[in-house]
Parts: sequence; structure tokens; C-alpha cells
Amino acid sequence: MNSSIIYILIATVVFAAITIYFFLIKPGGQPRKLSPLASLAFAFIVAGIFFGEKQWLGYGLMGTGVLLAIADIAVKYRGMH
Repeated sequence: MNSSIIYILIATVVFAAITIYFFLIKPGGQPRKLSPLASLAFAFIVAGIFFGEKQWLGYGLMGTGVLLAIADIAVKYRGMH
């Protein structure tokens, strides 16, 4: 296996573990659901990691995921006020 593939796999596993720990499990132990927009953002970021060998595609997918995550944060923030 190529060393870049190993790094991509490690990054994906760590990213998934952090996401599960912080976003899906509350401190009280009750699971929370991701919004559809946040789920789509997560999927784009993971796809960007997998297609990272082609830089323009990987960065484009990750950038789209970040923009969708920011949009989800804005929607949730406006709903609170």
C-alpha cells in the first residue's frame, strides 16, 4: 500500500470517530440526530478525503462540505433567535 493511502485511511477513521463522539452522543448519553444539511456536508467532506489524490476534486468536495456546514450553522443560529 502507498503511504498516502494509509494516511487517508487514518484520517478518515479519526474524523469518523470524532464525529461520532462529539455530534452523535450527548454528554448525558442521549444520541442526537444530524440535520440533513449537516449529513450532506459530512458526506462531501468524507468524499473529499477519499478523492484527495486528485487535488482539484478533493479540495472542491471538501470546500463544498465546509460551505454546507457553515450554512447549517447559520440556519440553526437563526432558528434560535
